Amino acid sequence: MIKILILLLSLQGIVHSKKNILFLVSDDLRPNLGAYDGPDMPSPVHPPMYTPNIDALAARSLLLKRAYVSVAVCSPSRTALLTSRRPDTSHIWRIGPYFRQYGGNFTTLPEYFKQNGYRTIGMGKVFHPGLSSGNDDPVSWTDPYTQAIDDYKPNDLLIEAVSQERAKARPLQDQLLAEYAIQALKEVAPKAKSGEKNFFLAVGFRKPHVPWNFPARFLDYYPLESLRLPPNYYAPVGMPAIAWHDFINLTSYKDMEPYHLMPHVGSINFTFPKTITLQMRQAYYSCISYMDHELGRVIDELDNLGLTNDTIISFWGDHGWQLGEHSEWQKETNFEDAVHAPMMIHVPGVTDHGVVTEKLTEFVDLYPTLVEAAGLPKLQQCPPDSQNVSLCTEGTSMMPLMTNPTLDAWKTAAFSQYPRKGDPLDNDVVMGYSMRTDMYRYTEWINFTGTPIFKPMWDQLEGVELYDHTKDPEENWNRADDPAYTDVRVELSRNLQLGWRGALPNRRV
Repeated sequence: MIKILILLLSLQGIVHSKKNILFLVSDDLRPNLGAYDGPDMPSPVHPPMYTPNIDALAARSLLLKRAYVSVAVCSPSRTALLTSRRPDTSHIWRIGPYFRQYGGNFTTLPEYFKQNGYRTIGMGKVFHPGLSSGNDDPVSWTDPYTQAIDDYKPNDLLIEAVSQERAKARPLQDQLLAEYAIQALKEVAPKAKSGEKNFFLAVGFRKPHVPWNFPARFLDYYPLESLRLPPNYYAPVGMPAIAWHDFINLTSYKDMEPYHLMPHVGSINFTFPKTITLQMRQAYYSCISYMDHELGRVIDELDNLGLTNDTIISFWGDHGWQLGEHSEWQKETNFEDAVHAPMMIHVPGVTDHGVVTEKLTEFVDLYPTLVEAAGLPKLQQCPPDSQNVSLCTEGTSMMPLMTNPTLDAWKTAAFSQYPRKGDPLDNDVVMGYSMRTDMYRYTEWINFTGTPIFKPMWDQLEGVELYDHTKDPEENWNRADDPAYTDVRVELSRNLQLGWRGALPNRRV
């Protein structure tokens, strides 16, 4: 009799074995969020960030204080997260190539949920759009993919602060995405609540990506006179030149023409004038608060529809963003400010009171985590050569951290990388392999044999970086050649070459 009752309740949607997924993404977002206040926030900002909705989500989530991307640029980072394969497996190190063509026919995160009976809906920037994803990877979705038209395409970087009246008449892109997401939630709610059909809804917000246009009211949180310059508006002492990213493309906007002081713009230790630096920081911060507002509207609708208790919410930014720290702008480096990004996961009944972990985690870890949290069959760890394996993971499920955020048996490092002097799909390059441990960031820039071999040449060094985060959390002093760090460098080099498998607690090399 009890079994029959449980079956009837299940059919009525009262008992659910699987959870829905609300998958939220932000573009170019560093962890300048209220929830990250403290030592895990990027270099200090002032005034404090205004992100009430993300902070509220963090307060009921597993908050990953030290999560790292595989590559600090959009397409490779998103590809790694959505396939749970690292760049040397997916063969995606830059924007343009499509992983199914150059890496393998990997089962993506939304595709796996689709295969397990979910309705999968995508909108905005989830995969990198265009050729990089075969136009948003159609096989991943049950529904036609949705993009929001950008009706604001300014020639200027700074700034198009849009009035409330104008935004109402011509909605901004993230406003439209929030509306589309709200409508999608209303559409999927009846079947989700009855237990007839679970959903995986992915919403990719565009801000704070350039150009920085946003509703003008968000400027009120960041008066220009209250902002401060980056504390380290200079390159690290002893930094090898190969580590540097040339950000000249940032100055392609019309209002940046006065600063086209070629060949100086983008060179090591070039700095913009104080006022323009503060205006860029102000615009970036305002875009974050604007995106937070739109994200909050979507989460509120989930609650209004009575779906909160049956829906896992994940939120992440695809990589960090440099705002003048080290005299750098944008991403495309291996510095902490570029590879450190926000990530949080709310699992109803598990993280409701908030769980914070300082353990090192990686974006390839999200795929197996959501799969396990939703109750789907777990993923197996990928073999060393997984090009022909459609479903496996090069990450680690973070579910154990939800109940034990200080777990001893956890990975000892997080890995990132970035190519210089070309693309490995076309030619040999210099690859910067970077490893973040509890105390250090260690990077080796080495020659890398490109297609079709794809092999790191560890004995051919082009530059080395070693930053001691216990003394220098802003990475201002390269200690790679400091005699006091000789033994540390030897040990870090060995572990870097062992790679991510060598950093696992069971050391599956």
